[in-house]
Amino acid sequence: MNLEYQLSLNKGDRMRIVVALGGNALARRGEPMTAEYLRANVRSTCEALAALASENEMVITHGNGPQVGLLALQNLAYQDVAAYPLDILGAETQGMIGYVVQQELSNALNGAREVAGIITTTVVDESDPAFERPTKLIGPQYSAHDAAEAAAEYRWTIAKDGNAFRRVVPSPDPLSIVQAPLIRRLLEAGSLAVCVGGGGVPVRIDSKGRHVGVQAVVDKDLASAALAADIGADVLIMLTDGDYVSENWGTPEQRDIHTASADAVAAMTFAEGSMQPKIDAAIRVARAGGRALIGPLDRLDDLLARRIGTEIVPTLKEGIRWVESAPTKSA
Repeated sequence: MNLEYQLSLNKGDRMRIVVALGGNALARRGEPMTAEYLRANVRSTCEALAALASENEMVITHGNGPQVGLLALQNLAYQDVAAYPLDILGAETQGMIGYVVQQELSNALNGAREVAGIITTTVVDESDPAFERPTKLIGPQYSAHDAAEAAAEYRWTIAKDGNAFRRVVPSPDPLSIVQAPLIRRLLEAGSLAVCVGGGGVPVRIDSKGRHVGVQAVVDKDLASAALAADIGADVLIMLTDGDYVSENWGTPEQRDIHTASADAVAAMTFAEGSMQPKIDAAIRVARAGGRALIGPLDRLDDLLARRIGTEIVPTLKEGIRWVESAPTKSA
């Protein structure tokens, strides 16, 4: 299956690809969240994707965790009016980030392909248990002291993020992408699409069939998988700053996964709120008959050629194929 995938790219056959950009494609850890850094990071990302985008039907999705958290803080700083709800802030980040991605991708392609940015909404179930157990990290990192103060002042739920702390909000499972038929038509017309920013604005369907925004942030990888299934994508590529998905990451028993079947990787457990959603997204795509790649943005060519990164496929005889080398960075 890996060979078939490589050959399809080498022959120049057009594929329908969903590329999910992780936070590192928009903001590096430790960088201030300024417009200048956002544009510089997006520009380098789009330049890396240009060759793939020029030869295939491509949809680019992106995260928004740091940005939506920053907007929430900026809203709280102005107290003359009530703070905007999280669904509207999510739509704001789609416009803000989507505009930059749309522009920089068009520039990287020298205007050869039309790039459409779409404000996307994602249907969720209002009874999803995620509303009772927030897990999605958003906003900047805090020290333990500052996190405790923010939690008390704003009534936030706080969770640990590495050696620091961040706000967490509900992250319900995406059921469907409302604009998927529009996105499919754009691809069929030869356009590229930037959509599902931050997982799309989560909406519920009320008793009259109307869409109503809800206070949550959908995981962008899970929403990207839902979109991939809705539009019949051949592959979902989730770009990160790690080399592989790893078992027992950060321990002497770490093993890096080169290829795994959906069933084999479903039996494993990964970090909730970071790697587990990517694995869940990959499983969803593979069980729908597609493929999912998880690997480093800065080595995209090697990822596509299967020299690095992890691939999740519908079936694999041995279940998991491990990397026969020393452990590397976890995706």
